[in-house]
Amino acid sequence: MNMLDIIKKASLGAVSNTNPVAFSYGMVTAADPLQIQVDQRFILSGPALVLPESVLESAIELEGRQIIVRRGLAPGDRVLLLRMQGGQSYIVLDRLVVS
Repeated sequence: MNMLDIIKKASLGAVSNTNPVAFSYGMVTAADPLQIQVDQRFILSGPALVLPESVLESAIELEGRQIIVRRGLAPGDRVLLLRMQGGQSYIVLDRLVVS
């Protein structure tokens, strides 16, 4: 085994041991403030959650009425989460639907 192979093997082992990202399932337990229970083990809230626009409520005003285009997360919603390296923050990728 040459030096390059040894370096490659060591770097791959280091990356796999740090778990750079991991997917999890969560259940929204409260909407305001947002709380998500992860795999029935712990609850995330506040700065630990990174929310893309796709999971936030979106509304428009049309002829003097407010129309909700997309609802936000609500208690009981199942979500797909992506844990960032180190496990300090989770990105809420999307709401899951039952098929």
